[in-house]
Amino acid sequence: MAMNTRKGFRFVPYEAPEQTPFDKLFEIFQELITHTSGDFDEAIDWLRELDKEYVLTTEEYTIDDFIEDLKAKGYIREEFEDGGGQMGEEGEEGDGSGNGTISITAKMERIIRQRALDQIFGKLKRSGAGNHKTGKSGQGDEHTGDFREYRYGDGLEHISMTESLKNAQVNHGIGSFNLSEEDLVVEDTQYKAQMSTILMIDISHSMILYGEDRITPAKKVAMALSELITTRYPKDTLDILVFGNDAWPIPIKDLPYLKVGPYHTNTVAGLQLAMDMLRRKRNTNKQIFMITDGKPSCLRMPDGTYYKNSVGLDDYIVEKCYNMARQARKLHIPITTFMIAQDPYLMQFIRHFTEANKGKAFFTGLKGLGEMIFEDYENNRRKRLK
Repeated sequence: MAMNTRKGFRFVPYEAPEQTPFDKLFEIFQELITHTSGDFDEAIDWLRELDKEYVLTTEEYTIDDFIEDLKAKGYIREEFEDGGGQMGEEGEEGDGSGNGTISITAKMERIIRQRALDQIFGKLKRSGAGNHKTGKSGQGDEHTGDFREYRYGDGLEHISMTESLKNAQVNHGIGSFNLSEEDLVVEDTQYKAQMSTILMIDISHSMILYGEDRITPAKKVAMALSELITTRYPKDTLDILVFGNDAWPIPIKDLPYLKVGPYHTNTVAGLQLAMDMLRRKRNTNKQIFMITDGKPSCLRMPDGTYYKNSVGLDDYIVEKCYNMARQARKLHIPITTFMIAQDPYLMQFIRHFTEANKGKAFFTGLKGLGEMIFEDYENNRRKRLK
């Protein structure tokens, strides 16, 4: 006699995954080291303050134990002024008195970039792997599911044998099997675009004014985008440049240490450098992403002096910006501006700037900035920019 059993769901209180004391502190430390632009001492000071307020450690595992684990795992290194090497393993140079300076390692820099990728583009893990299509058929390895007749130059690996044999039977009959070129059917593929992207980041003083940290979100977006491109789109290129009174490129490994300076905003210099860098790229598809929160307020004159005006929008500076936008358009380089500021007159300037370039503009706060940049990057990869 079969027993009557009841089926259903059983709900229990949520229990957080078990974390070691190191893992708990490491999560917080990664966020702090990003906010402090790679300053280890300042990050640890903040961690100690948080420990006092929220009791993050125990007598068995202290902040000092955490620091020793960071050294042992290769996340930080201690250097000494006399060039005595690194401190971190027993028996190495140094007397353990803590007189050296501690900095994060390349391993830690990579961890920070991966964390930024997970925070901002985490949804990528659910979207499937592979490069994105352009929407145009051509030589490639992205199958569309559509079939067409064989053309001279098509590779044998793209011929659909099932469909081709079916055509041969229909055209020549089963009795005398014959397969001709006219019977061959090819499964169509889509061309995969390669993209060269320049990400411009405003590091003028206004990025930390008004009680709002704007440089850290911009820095996180840059780290996430760099990790995304190097891991998912290795044939694409990404270059980072920063602009204040002048503009200069920075390597991806220096992103965690990026800080603002006592600068005005020389948007023209940033655009000039971006276009010079893109001219040297062989990819057909090129684009510029610009993250800024302020108006253009500075120009470098031919004699090397700076023309600055922070009051309102200077017509001379603004017209130079419009000219750069038009020049980029002639070079088929679209500019996408992510404008953090919400001032109406600045938004109007960006609208005119975007119209001159025929690019795009997003007027956004800090929340959602990463998702916007990701979506625009993905959309641009699906089409050939001309």
